[in-house]
Amino acid sequence: MTVMEQRGAYRPTPPPAWQPRTDPAPLLPDARPYRVLGTEAAAKADPELLRRLYAELVRGRRYNAQATALTKQGRLAVYPSSTGQEACQVAAALVLEQHDWLFPSYRDTLAAVARGVDPVQALTLLRGDWHTGYDPYEHRVAPLCTPLATQLPHAVGLAHAARLKGDDVVALALVGDGGTSEGDFHEAMNFAAVWRAPVVFLVQNNGFAISVPLAKQTAAPSLAHKAVGYGMPGRLVDGNDAAAVHEVLADAVARARAGGGPTLVEAVTYRLDAHTNADDATRYRADAEVEAWRDHDPIVLLEQELTDRGLLDEDGMRAAREDAEAMAADLRTRMNQDPALDPRDLFAHVYAEPTTQLREQEAQLRAELDAEAAGPEGAGR
Repeated sequence: MTVMEQRGAYRPTPPPAWQPRTDPAPLLPDARPYRVLGTEAAAKADPELLRRLYAELVRGRRYNAQATALTKQGRLAVYPSSTGQEACQVAAALVLEQHDWLFPSYRDTLAAVARGVDPVQALTLLRGDWHTGYDPYEHRVAPLCTPLATQLPHAVGLAHAARLKGDDVVALALVGDGGTSEGDFHEAMNFAAVWRAPVVFLVQNNGFAISVPLAKQTAAPSLAHKAVGYGMPGRLVDGNDAAAVHEVLADAVARARAGGGPTLVEAVTYRLDAHTNADDATRYRADAEVEAWRDHDPIVLLEQELTDRGLLDEDGMRAAREDAEAMAADLRTRMNQDPALDPRDLFAHVYAEPTTQLREQEAQLRAELDAEAAGPEGAGR
C-alpha cells in the first residue's frame, strides 16, 4: 500500500464537492478608503477622543520638524520624517491597551513617543548611540526596526505566544508600503492567519518606497486586498483621517482580542517630506503632487471638524501649540548635550549569560581602554 492509498492521506486533487475553506466576500476591503471626518459618522465620534487626537497630531508635527532640524545641526545622523502620516502613528499608539505591544518600523518614532517613550530615547538609534535607546518592556514598544518588515514576524510570534499562555495581549505592527514587497511580510501574514494570532498589521501606504511608486510594486487593487490571499480581513482607510484610522484599528484590535485572528489595515496617506534628510524627493515626484496632499493634511482635517462642531476654539489650539513647543524645546536642549557613552556597553545586552568569546572581546577592549587612559608611558610598560 502506498502512502497515498492510506486512509486519511492528503490528496491534492479536490473532490467534486470541494468548497473554499474561507468565504472571501467578508474579507474584502471597501472599494474606497473609509472616512469619518466630514461625514455623518463624525457626529458619533467621542469628542474627548477627537481632542486628544488633535493634541497628539500637533505635538507629533512639531516633533517631526524639530527632529528634522536636529539632523541639519549634526545632532542626528538621519531622520525619516513622518510628516503627513501623523494620524496613522498617533491612532496606532492610542488604540492599544497598556499591556499590548507596538512593533514600529524606523519611520515610526512618533508612534513610540505617543505610546509614552521618552522623545530623546526614541531618537537614540537614529543618533547612532545605541541599537535602541529605550527599554522595550517599559512601554511595550519593540525596538525601532530598520530592516524592512522584519518586525512583522516578531509581532506574530509574540502575539501567538501570548495566546498560548492565555495572556490578554494584542500586537500591532506598523509597516510601509515598501515593506509589503518583502518576504517577511508574506511569512508574517501567513503564520498569523494560520495560527489566528491576535495581531493587527497597519500598512502606511505613503505612495513611495523611497523613490519607487506603488504602481511599480504591485498590480493589486489595493494593498488591503492582499489580506484575502492569507485568509484574514482587509480594511482600507483614509490614513489622514485620524478618527477613521482609530476606529478601524479599534475594531481590528477588539476582533483580535476576542479570538477572531489578525487583520490587515491599509491606511492611504502621504509622506510630505523626503524619505530621509539624505533623500532628494524632487527627483521622483512633482511639487504639485505634494501640494495636493497638503490640502488633505491630517491636522487641518481634524481641526476643521472640531471647530465646526464647537469642540475647539482659539484657546484650545493655542494650548496644543504651546505644549508642542515646550516638548520641542526640551528635546532640543537635551539633544544638544553630548551623551556620556561607555564602549563597554557594547557587551551589556547581547546575551543574558555572556559567551566565552564575548568575555574575551570585552577583556580585550577593557585592556585597550586602560592603556589609552594610562597614556604613552603606561602603554609602553
